[in-house]
Amino acid sequence: MNARPFALYFVVSVFAGWMNRKQQALIDYVLEENRVLREQLGGRRVRLSDDQRRRLAIKGRAIGRRLLNEYATIVTPDTILAWYRRLVARKYDGSAKRCPGRPRTSAELVELVLRLAIENPRWGYTRIRGALHLLGRDIGRNTIRRILAAHGLEPAPERGKRTRWSTFLKAHWEALAAADFFSVEVVTRGRLVRYMVFFVMKLETREVLVAGISASPTGAWMRQLARNLTDAEDGFLEGMRYLNLDRDPLYTMGFRKMLGDCGVKCLRLPPRSPNLNAFAERWVRSIREECLDHIVPLGEAHLRSAVREYVAHYNSERPHQGLDNRLVLRRDGPPRSDGAVHRSERLGGMLKSYDRKAA
Repeated sequence: MNARPFALYFVVSVFAGWMNRKQQALIDYVLEENRVLREQLGGRRVRLSDDQRRRLAIKGRAIGRRLLNEYATIVTPDTILAWYRRLVARKYDGSAKRCPGRPRTSAELVELVLRLAIENPRWGYTRIRGALHLLGRDIGRNTIRRILAAHGLEPAPERGKRTRWSTFLKAHWEALAAADFFSVEVVTRGRLVRYMVFFVMKLETREVLVAGISASPTGAWMRQLARNLTDAEDGFLEGMRYLNLDRDPLYTMGFRKMLGDCGVKCLRLPPRSPNLNAFAERWVRSIREECLDHIVPLGEAHLRSAVREYVAHYNSERPHQGLDNRLVLRRDGPPRSDGAVHRSERLGGMLKSYDRKAA
């Protein structure tokens, strides 16, 4: 064997061994330094920036999993490799360059679909689509299905089995009335006495009649009110077919039977459901806020007078928002636009109304 190549090989081997020992010593020092730094942190998690993660991911990918398992001290090898895969995915992420997909259904069209479904509970997806086509809007059946499902509306077979309360009211508007009680504390001979006020409202016109006021309503009193309401000549419920009532025990069996015998069916609402008698409940709020909350009823006569004046004001002088600001009992002809403005007052000026008088 030639002595020169052997000597060169020997020298290279010795140098490589020396370099390897130096590198291993350097690695051991860096590992120990990392352990000391982590001990200084007291076990707290090391927070890395995005740039630091990027640098570690690149270096860790070059080393490989086996060496990372042996030397990595800040994070696990799986974490470093996950960072690397995230960097690669970000490089080829083209979401920012994507074109927009199918446009969203406009709010106007969604509202129209819901309106058709609610107003026509027996219409299926195809029937609704046909109606929309006649209105110049083209929409798929699946889109209609998704819109109804997103708003909690069932398909036509199930939706058509249940009649909405608002639909029932509108279908029987002209023949439907509502009744309710409310109480008023009256000062009588130095003490407070609770009076019950019973009223009836025609839902189509919102006309109100206070049928009775009593401190001790009885079954006989209620039957007499039923007779008055169904009188053949001037009964308030003449022509009415349904009367909404809550579950108040004052609506006795005798009261309901007498109304039924005269052709007025009592619709007893579920317990604790004031919203189903909303028109009557709203009138109670109106009379309290506009009248009764601002007076001290001094005896039964005073209470009756105040209620009577408010009912006359409500029916004949007060614009009603639910009727497009018209009067409950409409006057003949359109409102006057000329002439002096006249002010009318009730209850000492508590209730005011304005009208134009003819010149």
